[in-house]
Amino acid sequence: MASQIELESCDSLLKFIRGEGLLVSAEEELKRRNLIHKLKEILMTWINRVAYQRRLPHNQIKDASATLLVYGSYGLDVYTADSNIDAVCVGPCFASLAEDFFIVLYNMLAGRPEVSGIHCVKEAKVPFLQFTFDGILIDMAFAKLPVTAVPENVDISNPSFIKDIDETSWTSFSGVRVKNRILQIVPDVKIFQELLQCVKAWAKRRGVYSDLFGLFGGIHLAVLAAFVCIKNPGGSLVNLISIFFKTYAFWPWPEPVVVEDGAMPSLPPLPPGTRALMPIRLPSIPDEYCHSNMTTSTFNKIRSEFRRGYRQTQDIFKPQFDWGHIFEPFPYSKSYLRFIKICLSTYNKVELGTWVHWVKSRFHSLLVKVRMSSFMQI
Repeated sequence: MASQIELESCDSLLKFIRGEGLLVSAEEELKRRNLIHKLKEILMTWINRVAYQRRLPHNQIKDASATLLVYGSYGLDVYTADSNIDAVCVGPCFASLAEDFFIVLYNMLAGRPEVSGIHCVKEAKVPFLQFTFDGILIDMAFAKLPVTAVPENVDISNPSFIKDIDETSWTSFSGVRVKNRILQIVPDVKIFQELLQCVKAWAKRRGVYSDLFGLFGGIHLAVLAAFVCIKNPGGSLVNLISIFFKTYAFWPWPEPVVVEDGAMPSLPPLPPGTRALMPIRLPSIPDEYCHSNMTTSTFNKIRSEFRRGYRQTQDIFKPQFDWGHIFEPFPYSKSYLRFIKICLSTYNKVELGTWVHWVKSRFHSLLVKVRMSSFMQI
């Protein structure tokens, strides 16, 4: 049972978060719900067209269905106004990735007035379409199930649905599996979501939120927050924030952070090189770690911010505690003398998206090479 002091501290924290504009408005929530509804309608039109082109029996064309599953920050309900939406287009057995998803669906989306900047990312570990829909960035992967009609809220943990699916589909479902598992194992979903909102706001303000640059991605913070919630059931939001910083400020890295969910007792081998500096295990099947582009320098940066957060939360229950100190923006201009600016250009917009993704996929190598330079540190 939280004390009166804890309750007052939680109220002041949530008031601060709202005042800083770190929570989405009701209008933004409605906009995204409507967007998801539109995309599901588009997918239904798409799969009926694919069924017709496949010359399936009339009753199968009529009953054919596809759906959209979300994950990431939107799936966990910890998104902000500038967050993208990670999703998986789930189609039936007769739909194909190469033709139906990357050609038929691509053309349908490209022809809509709400859609801009659409391009295919075919060479990624999880191939996907990226586009902006009504001003919101969408990353949409593809998976298919061994059925001719996909239920709208299909349960991908049901063995009858995922039996014998192909490797690409299994990988595409990874984000959804992790999201579902986290929400199943945390003792209090609402407290977990509030903690993760605060932690993400802190990471963004303090300059440790960007998986591309070898820092944290959303999934890293989600697992770290879930770990703290599971180890401290019944803890108040403010108490969990204090425990969060204390836990990771003194964590014996590279010992992995393992969310015990009872499903998998064994640990997979650690990833190679600097990717094992801060290993965080995903609570999903098969057993794996969060992908990381971390370098020695970004590891030291993150650890330094954890320790700063620990120091800042020593007096967290004192009256008139100033939450602004924890969330104070990192002073980049005072802390660094040199910056790198990367500019990309192509002859047309279609090629630009592919070119941007290719460059991003090589960023880890760039970080390592810059780190090795004697005159600069990332």
